Amino acid sequence: MAQQQQISLPAKLINGGIAGMVGVTCVFPIDLAKTRLQNQRSGQQMYKNMMDCLIKTVKSEGYFGMYRGAAVNLTLVTPEKAIKLAANDFFRHQLSNDIGRLTVFKEMLAGCCAGMCQVIVTTPMEMLKIQLQDAGRIVAQQRVMPSVVTTLKMGGTSAVLSRSYNTATPQVIRMSAIEITRELLRTKGVAGLYRGLGATLMRDIPFSVVYFPLFAHLQQLGQHSSEDPSVPFYWSFMSGCLAGSVAAVAVNPCDVVKTRLQSLKKGSNEETYNGVVDCIRKILRKEGPRAFLKGASCRALVIAPLFGIVQVVYCVGVGEFLLGYTPYNIYSA
Repeated sequence: MAQQQQISLPAKLINGGIAGMVGVTCVFPIDLAKTRLQNQRSGQQMYKNMMDCLIKTVKSEGYFGMYRGAAVNLTLVTPEKAIKLAANDFFRHQLSNDIGRLTVFKEMLAGCCAGMCQVIVTTPMEMLKIQLQDAGRIVAQQRVMPSVVTTLKMGGTSAVLSRSYNTATPQVIRMSAIEITRELLRTKGVAGLYRGLGATLMRDIPFSVVYFPLFAHLQQLGQHSSEDPSVPFYWSFMSGCLAGSVAAVAVNPCDVVKTRLQSLKKGSNEETYNGVVDCIRKILRKEGPRAFLKGASCRALVIAPLFGIVQVVYCVGVGEFLLGYTPYNIYSA
């Protein structure tokens, strides 16, 4: 078993990367809608729901406006998903007994460790993606309230991104992911790219703790028999969708906090936050508990097919096939 685990590790990394890229390409527009809905404040709502957000985005920014920030996500999702899935398999292997069985607690512990590992890539990826995804909302808000001055706040500096003084069409300076990265590194160093790290850990660790054990048990329900532990690909897809949607909704409040903390650009009268506790306190006071459920349906619609696709690619063994290895899956060990 140890030899199989060692041999299949490169294949697992390939599986995670391919699955992440395919999944993100399919669901990215919904993820964009989720970010914009979560960043809306009460009384300043530009979008009523997910469909309204997507329709307005296409009308104002074109079809490719729905994929703003996708390049960053596609670039970094390969190592992110590879680390997440391979780390979970690694820790499950290390924590399993001689016959490959794990208790529920150890399954949760393996998921926790995987969630901690992935934030190395997830935090800067989400940081850059959110700036690009939310830019259209800021522009739309400027059209409604043209006296808005929007700034990109980085430490002690305040770089003006867009400004208009009662003009018909706001003039907006669009920053690319590379420009945002350079500005963050210049003003805050590497720590600037890891803004919201605590909130990311607060979201990703509980997500992995819920998702991986739930998926593993759903996957076992689809096994042909104890002698033949393989499952059909459609069962892996449905198991990934169900486990992903449950975990996504469960941690949505943490995702709202993370999104707010990582948003550098602010619209009119949008407050800033000094850490996780301050963010939670201000959201509760100004918007109420329901604000923590903003974008929950979008997030479920993103995560469900994303992890369904991920698990199909991962469990079918695309990486093993490409490398000529014998498919091996620790869930059926």
